[in-house]
Amino acid sequence: MTTTLITGANKGLGFETARRLIEAGHTVYVGARDAQRGQAAAAKLGARFVQIDVTDDDSVKAAAEFVRDDAGRLDVLVNNAGIVGAGKPVGEVTGSDMQTTYDTNVFGVVRVTHAFLPLLQAGDAPVVVNVSSGLGSLAATADPGRVEFHVALLDYNSSKTALVMVTSQYAKAYPAIRFNAVDPGYTATDLNGHRGTNSVEEGAEIIVRMAVIGADGPTGGFFDKAGPVVW
Repeated sequence: MTTTLITGANKGLGFETARRLIEAGHTVYVGARDAQRGQAAAAKLGARFVQIDVTDDDSVKAAAEFVRDDAGRLDVLVNNAGIVGAGKPVGEVTGSDMQTTYDTNVFGVVRVTHAFLPLLQAGDAPVVVNVSSGLGSLAATADPGRVEFHVALLDYNSSKTALVMVTSQYAKAYPAIRFNAVDPGYTATDLNGHRGTNSVEEGAEIIVRMAVIGADGPTGGFFDKAGPVVW
């Protein structure tokens, strides 16, 4: 039995990833901040629900204790929960805006990973997938020929850049765990008002692929649907 936790799994990419991994035989814990929505999603999927607010230390600790008592270990962690941020012009973004966005997109990943590390280490071939974005790519956002060049979101974009470095540092510190960051592409979700050009099925493909890589898979990289990306 492969046990998997996905944060922000009550809708969008998280929900579709959960559906696909359940289909692949995983026992999935649907992590969500809102209990009613999370329970409804878990019931629809045939998954377990665990309440988790990635911005709250006590909530994250309680979620880890729940999974520990329920399963004893964690094989796959998908850090999917994220927010789009303030959506302001670069010059109007404040320190408070940055803190709010980073609290979910970066610090939240660290909170969850830190709390679940003992459970991951108890697994046979543990995997962590951090959902980043091409908007955090230094190469893509510096290339006028790329769509990422034209999207100026100081807090969101930089938080996704930071997340790739967080992923890299964990990968080096814990070589027995496959840590990777992924870019699902411009996917139609609530995060962008469903304006994305990819379906959630298409966006979830790279998340699912990296969630099932196993002990011989890559680690410390950034991947989109085409494979490894030069960051």
